[in-house]
Amino acid sequence: MIFFSAEASGLGLWPNEIYLKKTVLTGQEEPTRLRHTADNMAASNLPQISSDKRFLIFFDFDETIVDETSDDMVVQAAPNQVLPDWLKDTYQPGHYNQYMQRVLAYLAEQGVTESQIRAVMEKLPATPGMLTLLQFLRTRPPQDFEVVLLSDANTFFVEAWLRRTGARPLFHRIFTNPANFNKDGRLVMRPFHSHDCQRCPENMCKQAVLREYVTRRAKERGRPYERVFYVGDGANDFCPATVLGPRDVAFPRRDFPMHRLITEMHEAMPGEFRAVTVPWAGAEEVVQRLRKIMAE
Repeated sequence: MIFFSAEASGLGLWPNEIYLKKTVLTGQEEPTRLRHTADNMAASNLPQISSDKRFLIFFDFDETIVDETSDDMVVQAAPNQVLPDWLKDTYQPGHYNQYMQRVLAYLAEQGVTESQIRAVMEKLPATPGMLTLLQFLRTRPPQDFEVVLLSDANTFFVEAWLRRTGARPLFHRIFTNPANFNKDGRLVMRPFHSHDCQRCPENMCKQAVLREYVTRRAKERGRPYERVFYVGDGANDFCPATVLGPRDVAFPRRDFPMHRLITEMHEAMPGEFRAVTVPWAGAEEVVQRLRKIMAE
């Protein structure tokens, strides 16, 4: 099964291998890109995943699994549930991760506690039909789905919601910005990695994560997956979807940025977006398509 096109994979060098090759040829180090990506994606200290999974499915978190943006909703923990204008004015496009670090620092200065932030995250509503989809995946035979979460939120927000709903055991891997509370009670968030993609925010290119993960897992398994699925909503979910193959399926949330960008690519460059596209308004539509594929 071909997952990436020859055009997508270039000379067979994945992003980290390109950085390594550049270092060897030029003698110049790539001090952050390779190291941070490798640190975040290392599997040596993680439970082994069975190699018999037939399908790989990726999920975004904000406005895909939950029906809100967790970064926006954490403001509910702030005094009067608002941020001061001077703080909001510090946001710069493409640097949202840095902005959120300032927001979290402000919340700590205002005395907002870990339990208060956790309570906000635990109350995030699931998107329509999403709990049905997650339950469907949990009840499938163990050889069917390997489930991965790929989010530009952070570990604390994601884990708080997944554990509250009981969905955490479903996810074999979670890739998101690391975050933990320091001794002063401040939630400190760090960027996931560095990259050169001009389409994505500076702290995370989901395409780079997806490509590296699929490549590594294919080597570990000794074979590719039958099909790969991607469920998302945002512009940063469009980027990884562009490297899906013709038997894979992109599930963009209907009328959200990922869906609009796929539609625009179909119109501007017919045939360039190779994955089957199945828009959804309720996640039950994802369940229906997965059932159909599994029955083939």
